[in-house]
Amino acid sequence: MMRGAVFVAIAAAIGNFLQGWDNATIAGSVLYIKREFHLETRPTIEGLIVATSLIGATVITTFSGPVADWLGRRPMLIISSVLYFLSGLVMFWAPNVYILLLARLLDGFGIGLAVTLVPVYISETAPPEIRGLLNTLPQFTGSAGMFLSYCMVFMMSLQDSPSWRMMLGVLSIPSLFYFALALFYLPESPRWLVSKGRMKEAKKVLQGLRGREDVSGEMALLLEGLDVGGDTAIEEYVISPDNDLAGHQDHEVEKDRIKLYGAEEGQSWIAKPVAGQSTLGMVSRQGSLANRSMLMDPMVTLFGSVHEKLPEMGMGSMRSMLFSNFGSMFNVNPENQVKHEHWNEENMERDEENAGSDHSGNESDDDMRSPLIRHDSNAEKDNNGEQLGSVGIGGGWQLAYRKDENNAGGLKRIYLHQEGGAAASRRGSVISIAGTEGPADGDLVHAAALVSHSVLRADDVTTHQSIGLATDKKPQAAAQGPGWKDLFEPGVKHALVVGVGLQVLQQFSGINGVLYYTPQILEQAGVGVLLSNLGLTSESASLLISGLTTLLMLPSIGVAMRLMDVAGRRWLLLSTLPVLLVTLIMLVLGNVLDLGSVPHAVISTVSVIVYFCTFVMGFGPIPNILCSEIFPTRVRGLCIAICALTFWICDIIVTYSLPVMLNSIGLAGVFSIYAVVCSIAWVFTYLKVPETKGMPLEVITEFFAVGAKQNAESENN
Repeated sequence: MMRGAVFVAIAAAIGNFLQGWDNATIAGSVLYIKREFHLETRPTIEGLIVATSLIGATVITTFSGPVADWLGRRPMLIISSVLYFLSGLVMFWAPNVYILLLARLLDGFGIGLAVTLVPVYISETAPPEIRGLLNTLPQFTGSAGMFLSYCMVFMMSLQDSPSWRMMLGVLSIPSLFYFALALFYLPESPRWLVSKGRMKEAKKVLQGLRGREDVSGEMALLLEGLDVGGDTAIEEYVISPDNDLAGHQDHEVEKDRIKLYGAEEGQSWIAKPVAGQSTLGMVSRQGSLANRSMLMDPMVTLFGSVHEKLPEMGMGSMRSMLFSNFGSMFNVNPENQVKHEHWNEENMERDEENAGSDHSGNESDDDMRSPLIRHDSNAEKDNNGEQLGSVGIGGGWQLAYRKDENNAGGLKRIYLHQEGGAAASRRGSVISIAGTEGPADGDLVHAAALVSHSVLRADDVTTHQSIGLATDKKPQAAAQGPGWKDLFEPGVKHALVVGVGLQVLQQFSGINGVLYYTPQILEQAGVGVLLSNLGLTSESASLLISGLTTLLMLPSIGVAMRLMDVAGRRWLLLSTLPVLLVTLIMLVLGNVLDLGSVPHAVISTVSVIVYFCTFVMGFGPIPNILCSEIFPTRVRGLCIAICALTFWICDIIVTYSLPVMLNSIGLAGVFSIYAVVCSIAWVFTYLKVPETKGMPLEVITEFFAVGAKQNAESENN
């Protein structure tokens, strides 16, 4: 079911493989470039050779967002592969330092496009359930590229006269492979196609990515995502069989009812407004039920309320989910896919068999994928003549519609989320009681809903089939295009604070500066002592340690990939940042205290390795993942460009200043600064960064709009 999205993400992430390859080759080859151009006493020029690619990335990033919104994501990835190829050729030829600087500039152009747009491309093509996993692939492929490159540079360093030109020029070979994949395999982002009104192309791409024909629900979601800055409200519903609420006076609001359908054909369910029943609704009015800091952003607790009421999960059950996620991505058996539009006798028999297996406590894949709200295209209209459908959009969320009372012919869209959100409670409360006389009190399902104006009209969604037809039409919102004024919408501004803040803190934690200069840092730390018995030079020894360090990163990133959609982004950040802080403190102590050459080398090497491995589990991939998730479709390119520009400017500052800082305040002073930044980053994450796991992109942006509205109201009060 998800194979298409997985393979597309892997192919796109090769752009980050090339970035990692380049990072390692320049880190290793700069040792030999210094000798040829006599840069030992000119650290400024040395820093410029490395920083030129960052300058190129910064320049191209300034234009990448708007141009990607104009040309598309795929053409920009193709251009990135061409720039990688050309830069490799020029670096292989470079007769002097000026040509080398030009080549590094071209290389920076390719890096800037890949680093900026690959996470966006993956987020826009991945299903919500595994979006975090797939968006961790760029970190994995980048580290894999670094490892293979360090291996190559290490082997070349054993030669009598190592060629730095060969080290840098090899980049052209994998660039050709990336070019072929981008040109002949990668599809355009379906969200970008929808934003341009190319609905049929978007539908075809989405069908290939999801491996099914019926994608009308997700197409409708993509259409709704074109809206920016809508007036979103949180409402609460109770979901029950059609005949259950008739006797409850509190819920007799016929004009607001949404018709739902159970597992058996002909059995209807309804949702009606209630007050004060859902966790999300209570948090939206009162804040989290838990004891939270008064300084915490209300938006964080609002996002957290979606995840707080999940069924209790011990470490055992977390592990079972953890190690089943990756394999399930390749489960494409069409017999296991639930078809929304057909509920025939075979499906009914399968549901009965699944219900019978409930007593054993086993969860079937079908039940896990069964939507809470199922649309029956043959349903009759209700007493008010309204036919209201609803469609699953992934991550336990449903997209439903109702008529807008205040706008003739208008619609309200409803993003609906069941309290608890888990398939187990869902099946127990809705599906398992299909066909019974009536539900018990515990079978009422409480759900929270984000309600806003729809881009569709009432005539567009009278049936499930008509939803599909409506998504074939070019929406009016697509003609508007992105605008700078959209950046000043409260929800967008709120998201920019989170995105820009994370990028600044990530870079000033020093990771890219340390990566670029890892061989030299380890050489200064005396790492050659550890490998002197092997007969290796200090340069070769430091390259070997760097290669081993990147090798150890790979399983660490693998763990992060499994946890990203289980434990979540916020949890990973809050768990890994303290480890970074401890390793940095150890580096400071190891360089301040006189422990002898061998203990000093051991402490420095182990601390750097643990630092890198921990970084790639959290603070490495998550800022880019979150930045690719939290902005509306119409302004995503602009906002990503702002965040990426922040990333590269801070990267230039860190990378260019590191040689000077090492000469002036030493390793202890450098890592002391990084430790302070990591402490600030933990506080910022705790107070400002929400949890977005498993949520459709369009729902995330709605939450930011609601959170910004709440912040404004609290400030006014």
